[in-house]
Amino acid sequence: MSTAATTKPPAEIDNARITDEDIARERRQIGVSQYEHGPCFNRLVSDDGIRHFAFGFVADDNPLWHEPDYGQTTRWRGLIAPPLFLTTAGINETPKYDTPELKALFKGLYRGVGRYNVGTNWELFRPIRPGDVIYHDSAVSKVEVKQQSSFSGARTVLDTIRHLYVDRDGVPVAVRYENFINAERGGSKKVGKHAKTERHVYTPEEIAKIDAYYAAEEIRGATPRWWEDVAVGDAIVPIVKGPLSTLDIISAHVGWGLGTTYGAGPLRYNWKTRQKLSGFFSDDKYGVPQSMIRLHWDPQRAEELGLPAPYDYGQMRSNWMTHAITNWMGDDAWIAGLATQIRSFNFHGDTTFITGEVVSKSAPGELCAAVLSITGTNQRGEVTCTATATVRLPSRAEGPVMLPQPDVDLRARGAKLMADAAERIKAAGKGR
Repeated sequence: MSTAATTKPPAEIDNARITDEDIARERRQIGVSQYEHGPCFNRLVSDDGIRHFAFGFVADDNPLWHEPDYGQTTRWRGLIAPPLFLTTAGINETPKYDTPELKALFKGLYRGVGRYNVGTNWELFRPIRPGDVIYHDSAVSKVEVKQQSSFSGARTVLDTIRHLYVDRDGVPVAVRYENFINAERGGSKKVGKHAKTERHVYTPEEIAKIDAYYAAEEIRGATPRWWEDVAVGDAIVPIVKGPLSTLDIISAHVGWGLGTTYGAGPLRYNWKTRQKLSGFFSDDKYGVPQSMIRLHWDPQRAEELGLPAPYDYGQMRSNWMTHAITNWMGDDAWIAGLATQIRSFNFHGDTTFITGEVVSKSAPGELCAAVLSITGTNQRGEVTCTATATVRLPSRAEGPVMLPQPDVDLRARGAKLMADAAERIKAAGKGR
């Protein structure tokens, strides 16, 4: 028999504030490489790591991500990773902050304040394959302040983190710009934006509709989507994700890890993180310090924050929308650019229906490409996420797709990353 404890919202929910000092300090971080507290999940890209990501995080059974023999018959000549796999990879060699100035610069921004992923912009330069070793550099690239936000009813900060991924030669393989809203949780609770939202109770007819979407999903696969055959207004075959459950969150972590920003983990790993980042923990109703990320699976934590249920990660929906795009485009096409927006929470019990269409097409004589607009809508009819993707397509006249090239600034940054790391190893006397 268990003993119930009185639920009392932690004080940091109502008391945490975004301060002028924190805003000024984050602005000083712009362009400065960030040290990561947790280890990279996939230090060496492997076929198992790719499969686990496709299975657990994306729930995408395209054989291009799963079967090496199948991959050999494609333009890429082997198994490759789903487009956004790099969120699990990339060795960050930025040294731990070793001066009082750097420690003070990066110590505990916006303590107790809610941080929410609201979208990501990607540029993708080449496939990620088993055997790749990828290096990662991240830095704040933009900070904007809203004194009164409709999101929380209080002060918010929108910041963007630039993540650069390079190979062992320092050549960029991708770059992503991650957008976050930092919102005062007390304000969010007072606004009560989700006070009337309740978990959806499905009828058998609604489950049958969801099942029909799953049954109708179409992987274009080995059949080329020729540029010549694409027209503005063409619709993609919709896909569905949901109803979202705790198992989906567990499966996501199987493929994605627990993230590197805070180094969360089980048992002693969790304890070690708490020694370094105590502000990332709060006591549950039983007095046990728990990681803040539990709001993705813990109903009580969601209730404390004024939410009807735990919710997913924004990265999940970015990958779900990408799944719909790769289904449509076929194995021999390439997503050169992707911009996603996460507009609202996707609570446990919610279902996301993903639709899309071609909104523009390159002119003859240009690189053969099409632009897709993607929308994710839940069972309440609310748009919770959108995406715009530039897809390069094979052409009967022009031939296979040509991969995009990173600009000179990114190439210079990648080269410097490798050179600086070599100098640090040399200075430490480890290169002799």
